[in-house]
Amino acid sequence: MIGRRESVSGAHFAFTDRWGGVSAAPYEELNLGGAVGDDPGAVRVNRELAAKSLGVDPARVVWMNQVHGADAVVVDEPWGESPAPEVDAIVTARRGLALAVLTADCVPVLLADPVAGVVAAAHAGRPGMTAGVVPAAVRAMTELGADPARIVARTGPAVCGRCYEVPEAMRDEVAAVEPAAHATTSWGTPAVDVAAGVHAQLERLGVRDREQSPVCTLESADHFSYRRDRATGRLAGYVWLD
Repeated sequence: MIGRRESVSGAHFAFTDRWGGVSAAPYEELNLGGAVGDDPGAVRVNRELAAKSLGVDPARVVWMNQVHGADAVVVDEPWGESPAPEVDAIVTARRGLALAVLTADCVPVLLADPVAGVVAAAHAGRPGMTAGVVPAAVRAMTELGADPARIVARTGPAVCGRCYEVPEAMRDEVAAVEPAAHATTSWGTPAVDVAAGVHAQLERLGVRDREQSPVCTLESADHFSYRRDRATGRLAGYVWLD
C-alpha cells in the first residue's frame, strides 16, 4: 500500500504502490484517482485506507484537479463541497493538512520546509515540467516564508528516461527548455527524462536536499503506468507536517 515513507524534522512524505485496495481490474487494487473510470465507491474506500495507513484523517487530505499546467494555489482547508481547482501544485502552511498528488507515469513532487512550516505537492508531467510547475510551487512556498535552502524535496515513482520514448522533435522541444531532460531509451531512440528535468530545476532554485525514487512505473508491476496499460489506476504522493 505505502511503497515508501519518510519523515524529516516533522515533515512527512509518502508514496503509494498499487496494492492493498478494493478496486477491480484494470484498476486493481489501490486506485486513488477519481476520474479514470473506476467505481467512485471503491476510490473513496481506497483513499480512506491509504490515509488511515498513514495516520492521516481522510477528511484532511487535499486533492487537485490536475490539468498538466503550471498553476499553483495556496490552500488552508479541504475544498469541502466545492470542486477541486484546475491546478498542478498545491501549497499550505497549515499543519495537519495533507496534500496529495496523483500520478501514473508523471513525476509526483513533494516539498517541505519544516522550519517555516510550509509544504507543497506538485504534478510534473512533461508539459508541466516544461511549463514551470515546480518553480511555481517553490515560489508559492517562499511567499509563505519558506527558504529554498531548507526545502526537502522527494520525487516518487515515475516513468524513467530509459522508457519514455518520444518523437525526436518532442525531445528537442523539451530539451530546449530543460536540457537535463534530454534522454535516450534503452533501445536507442529519443526519450525524455522528466524526473531529471525536475531535479535540475530544483537544483537551480537552490533546493539541495533532493531524492528521486529509483522506481520506473512502466517497468514496475507494483505501480500503475498509463503509458504501459492506458486503462489503469493512479498512485498518490502525500506530504504533510505535524
